[in-house]
Amino acid sequence: QVQLVESGGGLVQAGGSLRLSCAASGRPLSLFAVGWFRQKSGEEREFVAALSVLDTPFYSESVKGRFTISKDSAEKTVFLQMDSLKPEDTAVYYCAADSSLNAIRKDSRADYWGQGTQVTVSS
Repeated sequence: QVQLVESGGGLVQAGGSLRLSCAASGRPLSLFAVGWFRQKSGEEREFVAALSVLDTPFYSESVKGRFTISKDSAEKTVFLQMDSLKPEDTAVYYCAADSSLNAIRKDSRADYWGQGTQVTVSS
């Protein structure tokens, strides 16, 4: 079992930055691929970024070059650094973990989910 708790969301102006954190407890994150998803109001959840067990990052086209996913050296926290934010980035952001990277990247599913954190970007 892995428990995930996100933090760091908030209100920011367009062009600004936020860093989301996802604190993990239970089994070590080194055993899992981890990812970030977002769900905009009235839309389905979408993949944002993932990190393989070997720390290889993957991004959706909509955030590539602006967002950076990383883990701390203790393998306890996953981060999503979000720069050059746009109003269309407004969503609830969720972190997730799964033994399968493809489940996260291609199927937008995961065994473990956080509760979500709201990010609002004003124009």
